[in-house]
Order: sequence, then structure tokens, then C-alpha cells
Amino acid sequence: MILVTGATGNVGQEIVRRLRDRGAPLRAFVRDLDTARRRLGDGLDLATGDFSDQASVRRAMDGIEQVLLSVPNSPRQVEYEVNVIDAAAAAGVRRIVKLSTVGAEVGSRLAFWDWHARSEHHLRASRVPAVILRSNFYMSNLFGFADQFRRDGRLYAPAARARVAMIDPQDTGAVAAAVLTGGAHDGQTYLLTGPEAITFEDVASGLSAATGRQVEFVNVPDDAARASALAAGMPDWLAENLVIVFVMLREGAAEQRTDTVERLIGRQPRTFAEFARDHAQAFGG
Repeated sequence: MILVTGATGNVGQEIVRRLRDRGAPLRAFVRDLDTARRRLGDGLDLATGDFSDQASVRRAMDGIEQVLLSVPNSPRQVEYEVNVIDAAAAAGVRRIVKLSTVGAEVGSRLAFWDWHARSEHHLRASRVPAVILRSNFYMSNLFGFADQFRRDGRLYAPAARARVAMIDPQDTGAVAAAVLTGGAHDGQTYLLTGPEAITFEDVASGLSAATGRQVEFVNVPDDAARASALAAGMPDWLAENLVIVFVMLREGAAEQRTDTVERLIGRQPRTFAEFARDHAQAFGG
């Protein structure tokens, strides 16, 4: 049986859907049953708990052979992932597949990348066979800008001419399901990207085509982006790191494209145009 953590997130939902399509036995580790049933559907084995509650994590491991490890970014991310890894090791789990990120590196100025790298190191030291999936910038991150699109048809971001090989969460979900139900992946670290490196002007064009309304990209200074995030109620640590994300995107940290998705699932990764058409309503279409 496979335990999926982070099952109600954008990527987690895709992994659950793909595993169910494959008929794989699975359990989802969730905090709220009502939310889980609404997002994941009925008939799924649900284990309730919290990453900070080690007892609930250990209970969720009963009868589990593989774990899909996905934890939201937060200052406690490493602690939470270590809790899952240690519980899995103690339960004799035979494989952990960790969702990580492009650029994961201990000591990175971007806290998200540092946290993922620290968890990767703990996972490797645990001696549980593991596969690490380092995904590029998710297309679904753009949902955070959806209110702007609906309000005035503009995308404000400190992106300048950054080129980003964005990936659709559907593709990460498909790869994760393939790895969890296949073999010969243990010890591998895979970099997952979309099919092309696009700019935020390209994003605006794609959303214009999908929604039928004009969307304009407006580049903004880092300080203005930080101030806007704080004014919207975002925590200091998150606002600061989101600005750093864009600094690193401008430096080319996410423009590399790989053929990993194609090699692992036998098809090209989805384009941004496909993603935009699927989610046009969310962007005011």
C-alpha cells in the first residue's frame, strides 16, 4: 500500500488520481476529512493527523510499503519531513518518493530550496530506498495571481524577462505514479520540467488566448512586490522568499529543460497553453 502525504494539494490530488487510475492500493494522510473527501472523492482510505503529531504519522504507516512525501513550504518543513522519514524507516517502508524542487541546495539564499535539500540529505542518510523528484516552477503557482487577472486583466510580478520551464502538476503527478508503481528508480534524482522555457509575457499571452480577454504582464520592482505581498497579509518569511524566487528566476535558475517527463511517462509534458485552457475559468475566462 502507498501512503500519500500532502494529498489535498495541487500535486497531491494529481498523484492520488493517477494512482487510482492504475488501481494501486493507497492511503491519504490528511488533516481534515471533509476537505479530503471534497477534493479526493469517496472510497479512499484516509488517515487523519498532522505532520507535527508524530504519533499520528506513525499510525498512518501501518501496512504501508511506499510513501509519497510532500510537505508544504513552511519554516517547519524540515521538521515535518524528518518526522515522516523517521516514521517510515521505523515501519520498514521499502521506498520513499520525495517531491522536491529545482535548485535544492543546502545553504541556498532561497529558504524553500535550502529546506528541501536538508530533507533530501536526511532521506539519503535514513537508508530507506528513495527517489527524489525535483520539479520546476509549477504552472499552478499562477493561481496566486488569479485575482489580479479577474480584477484588471494584469499580471504584476518582478519577473522581467525571466524564462521558466514551468511544469503542469499533472505531469509531476503522472511521473510520481509511474515511479511508485514501477521499478528501477531507487537512488535516482529526477529534474522535471515543462516542454519549453517561457516568459511571463508568454504567460499573459497564453491566458489572453485561453480566457478571451486581454491579459497584460506588468513588471514591478522587488520592493513593490514585497510591499504588496505584506499588505495582502502574507507572512514576512513568505513575502521575502517569494521575492527571492523571482530574483533567481531572473538569473536563469529555472530555464533548463529536460526530457525526463517524456522518458518516464512516454509523452511530452503539457504546454502552458493546455494548462491555461483547462483552468481558464479560474483566471476569469
